[in-house]
Amino acid sequence: MASTAAAGAPPGPSAPTSRKSVTGTRRAVAVLFLLPALVLLGALVVYPIGYSVIRSFYDQSGDGFAGFDNYQALFTDDGIRTALKNNIIWVVFAPTVATALGLVFAVLTERVRWGTAFKLVVFMPMAISMLAAGIIFRLVYDQDPEKGVANAVWVGVHDTFAQASAFPKAHPGRESPLEAAGGGAFVTKEAVRAGTPVVLPLVGVAPDQMPDGAGTAAAPRTDPAKVTGTTWQDFTRGKGVGTLNEVDGGELGYAGMKIEAVKDGKVVASTTAADDGTFTLPAAADGAQLRLPADNFKEPYNGLDWLGPSLVTPAIIGSYVWMWAGFAMVLIAAGLAGVPRELLEAARVDGANEWQVFRRITVPMLAPVLAVVTVTLMINVLKIFDLVFIIAPGSSQDDANVLALELYRKGFSEDQPGIASAISVFLLLLVIPVMWFNVRRLRREVRR
Repeated sequence: MASTAAAGAPPGPSAPTSRKSVTGTRRAVAVLFLLPALVLLGALVVYPIGYSVIRSFYDQSGDGFAGFDNYQALFTDDGIRTALKNNIIWVVFAPTVATALGLVFAVLTERVRWGTAFKLVVFMPMAISMLAAGIIFRLVYDQDPEKGVANAVWVGVHDTFAQASAFPKAHPGRESPLEAAGGGAFVTKEAVRAGTPVVLPLVGVAPDQMPDGAGTAAAPRTDPAKVTGTTWQDFTRGKGVGTLNEVDGGELGYAGMKIEAVKDGKVVASTTAADDGTFTLPAAADGAQLRLPADNFKEPYNGLDWLGPSLVTPAIIGSYVWMWAGFAMVLIAAGLAGVPRELLEAARVDGANEWQVFRRITVPMLAPVLAVVTVTLMINVLKIFDLVFIIAPGSSQDDANVLALELYRKGFSEDQPGIASAISVFLLLLVIPVMWFNVRRLRREVRR
């Protein structure tokens, strides 16, 4: 009976054992292995954040308590307000454009033969550092069309429809029969007569800048019934000054120069100089003054000022999209691989066109991925610094300013660590809600 009772009795308290984690590892051992990471996390993340928060409440010297004055400067300082405005532009446009391009690239590359090679090319900028990308685009946006790719293309397109003048710096020389007529044009001092050759000498165009079609200038021919003449570059390099206002050997004619005959303010005849600079006007030009219109001398189109105050922020956003569109494309392509093809084929069988399939099936199915990509890029652009610092020249850096750059300028250039710390705390407060949204969405996806 005693043995039976003992057998039926509940077991007594066992000897204490060490508590273990779900993986069977003692917690003390787990903490020991995590300790180096926790120390580094505390030293490199927690301590700087805490110190920045405390420092943001002190003045420039760090000795006097400033309260919320540094935070008040965030909304009263003109530089910080410009930076905040630009950050809003960045957050709205940069992630949206990069995600949209990534979506387009991901969808289109699924249906092309060399899709993998295309993805590689689009993703390749991600292998370039922000510093290198900034240097690249500083050259791309150079104002000089001979250096900057953007303006080279832009000027090429412009000149296709509106040819620039070949003589932007041409002007009358000493004792010239021409004089300024206002608006950049030149006119003969006296009226011209049929049968009397007219000379229209100009200087100011470097010989190597003359048009390709310019030939050796020829002396004007005489025609008793018409007004004839020559317009040419009255300068011969390496051969002395020659004879002033006379055509000398080796001088080049102004090929394509426009000449107008003007009487009483009206153009009665016009012509264009030949390759050797000679021209002929009809008898109607007799008694008129010859005018070289301002169109002959207008400065060539030099493109857009990409890094000027009005375009510098969109230009830098363009460089950012160039770098990060590939990142968005890769993530979206991974999500696209998980979309059931049966749904797409069923929609096509039901008569939906490709745009309807894309808009009503592909995009809704990719909505979680698109949200994650967009939010990730939003976090990234809130901290943008490198591209703005490198691409924007000093003359327009104030116009391209962002919060991270203003933090650097306040902390180092202007020696205001209190305001710089306040900006860093403000940036942290802006990033935390976006990070929380991203983490929450990721956890929700994991549960599914």
